[in-house]
Amino acid sequence: MRLHQVTRAEATSPVVTMIYDHLFEGRCPVEQPGTATGTNGDWWTVFANSPDVLEHAVKGFLLYQSPDRELPPLLRELAQTRIGFAAGSGFVSSQHVLALRNLGETEERIKAVETDPTSELFTSTEQHLLRFADHLVHDHGSVPDEVFEPLSKELGDVAMLELTYIAAMYLMQAVMSKALRTEGDA
Repeated sequence: MRLHQVTRAEATSPVVTMIYDHLFEGRCPVEQPGTATGTNGDWWTVFANSPDVLEHAVKGFLLYQSPDRELPPLLRELAQTRIGFAAGSGFVSSQHVLALRNLGETEERIKAVETDPTSELFTSTEQHLLRFADHLVHDHGSVPDEVFEPLSKELGDVAMLELTYIAAMYLMQAVMSKALRTEGDA
């Protein structure tokens, strides 16, 4: 890890203490790391260096999980998981593999998100979505029309915008986690 981890004793911002209370059940996450999802939690303790940035990130997490989203949760999680794998972020991929399992996805399909995103295990829409995620990562958003257009036609403008925003947000999370070496990403 490259930045200081904010201990509970150092945390003065209400957003930081609220998150520490919620995720770490009142303990100091630096002295006693570990979250319910199996990570050590240092992403949170590093982001606590800037409470405003932490709060902005948390609002992004709340936005994508809102029931007001038109993008179906399964498609969102497939994209976020593929972003994690394609960007080489163990943290992002592992958290969204867990989310896929919670949605009832099979281990075979989850493995294919990593190794074979064009697998016949996926619908045509899902294949386009996974290719879309790959183009966000590998081509910095240059998505060919033959990938974008059928996906956009299937999802519609609102869900397509939500997909792009959420997937790009998770690409940012993957990049930041690797750059700051949080949650084991290096």
